[in-house]
Amino acid sequence: MSRTEDLCTELLRQAAQQAGLLAAEDPPVEDGVVSEAAVQAIEALLDRELRVPEPAEEDCRRFYEASPARWQQGERVHARHILLAVTDGVDVQALRQRAEKLLLDLRCATSDGAFGEAARQWSNCPSGAEGGELGWLAAHECAPEFARELFGHAEVGVLPRVVHSRFGLHVVEVMAREAGTLPPFDQVRSAVSSALQRQASRTALRQYLQVLAAQAGVTLDELPAVDSPLVQ
Repeated sequence: MSRTEDLCTELLRQAAQQAGLLAAEDPPVEDGVVSEAAVQAIEALLDRELRVPEPAEEDCRRFYEASPARWQQGERVHARHILLAVTDGVDVQALRQRAEKLLLDLRCATSDGAFGEAARQWSNCPSGAEGGELGWLAAHECAPEFARELFGHAEVGVLPRVVHSRFGLHVVEVMAREAGTLPPFDQVRSAVSSALQRQASRTALRQYLQVLAAQAGVTLDELPAVDSPLVQ
């Protein structure tokens, strides 16, 4: 966990104690380690505090119509990447700076072989030996946070942003895309509703963390873009 993620978890752990869901002697978060009792108490706290209603039918239809590429089925992406893995003890800020520098260099590169050379030099993924080659991918073959950045977009080439996933930081190049087909709304109604609900849950969690931080008199520099601060 990063410092901010540790802080988020500690704020929630303390809130669970104040709510009577966790024993007062439960140890504080240290180096990303939290007790099993605290994990369960925090989940109970979030279940109680974050009440996210099921999206209305009209909201689901509007979301479906506004982002058709998101619901396409059978879409495939041919990609390669450079993974800078986040491991215990790594300086995340320095790693982020390296990733941003790599991204800028590769977006400005004029040599066709630049990406492959960089992957062989810097990538912590076994694919680095093959120039970062991932082959043709379907969304279900990727971690969800990685898939969100690759699928449902029209971009080809080096993506203009560093992609964050549970594995670390990725510089990604999309080599080619194969479009999928858009199913009718009724066929994906459940998926659309779930996506909207997850979106609302993340927003509610971020707002709740901001409230807890303000009450504790601390500042959250960068909130984690995950469904729960415990998920990394």
